[in-house]
Amino acid sequence: MADLITRDDVEVLQHTVADELTAMAEAWNWFENLVGLKGRKMFARIDETAGTYTICTPRKPGDSYDLTIGTLPGGKYRRTVLEGEPPELYGRIGPAMEELKAQAPWDSSRPLVEFYRRHTVVELWVPVT
Repeated sequence: MADLITRDDVEVLQHTVADELTAMAEAWNWFENLVGLKGRKMFARIDETAGTYTICTPRKPGDSYDLTIGTLPGGKYRRTVLEGEPPELYGRIGPAMEELKAQAPWDSSRPLVEFYRRHTVVELWVPVT
């Protein structure tokens, strides 16, 4: 069941790759090994127009990684939550995002967002106007 949320902009450390499964999997492994998972929130931003997938984590004081600084855009989003065990959970993300987009008009000028609450829970956000 989808609900509506409103988020503020968040400054993030980010790494962008092609929106392609192999590139995404390699990037996640590299990014998680670089910044670690302890105490980190992990997101992915999908720009369908550019064909890019950007892994990001909120920037913390003292972060000194050689990563690009960007913004996870705020605003209103339609949200749904997926639960399950990887890798089956990850295979459900694409179809669930398409289903969420199909529920009502969405704002294609902002990226789609995946929020990894834990390894068994992923929130999907579709921007709305």
